[in-house]
Amino acid sequence: MENACKYQPEGLSDEQMRMVQRVQQGFHCSEILLFAGLGAQGKTNPDLIRAVSALAGGVGFSGELCGALTGGACLLGLYGGRGDENETADPRLNIMVSELMDWFAAKYGAQYGGIRCREITEDDPKNQPLRCPRIVAGVLKKVQSLLDENGFRWEQARSADEPNSQTAHLRAFETGSHSQPACPCAAGTR
Repeated sequence: MENACKYQPEGLSDEQMRMVQRVQQGFHCSEILLFAGLGAQGKTNPDLIRAVSALAGGVGFSGELCGALTGGACLLGLYGGRGDENETADPRLNIMVSELMDWFAAKYGAQYGGIRCREITEDDPKNQPLRCPRIVAGVLKKVQSLLDENGFRWEQARSADEPNSQTAHLRAFETGSHSQPACPCAAGTR
């Protein structure tokens, strides 16, 4: 793939530069976030990118829930979700998604009057290049932080031998020795 941008603006990391390139290639918030997660894991998955493309523009360009937020939730699912009937979703996934939602509402919802795409952009396409890249970068940073806080490594994918790479943590859940419930409702986070 040829680099669409021939220079690297000062202060942008390689990861941020790849995000800029994805924007120039016509990708949207949710897709860019999943590209970042797959890239960190050394993977490509065009089917996954196609699937999350339906989240762009606030779910099918309806202006509803922000694609950076829904893409961020999907990105957390890439690390903590289940991929087939032989896997178990990590019990921390819903807690991380809940924390992402709360953070997003407090940070961007408060700033733009809501968490819907149409609220963030004020139904003006000119606001997208001014607001969306910063929001996508913020969501990516928050997702990385949530993963780190919960014992996931950004660069590490699940292995086939260990469906939930956080085995010790899961054993604590299974034995009831973990202090935080798996359900975010029970945890009182929502």
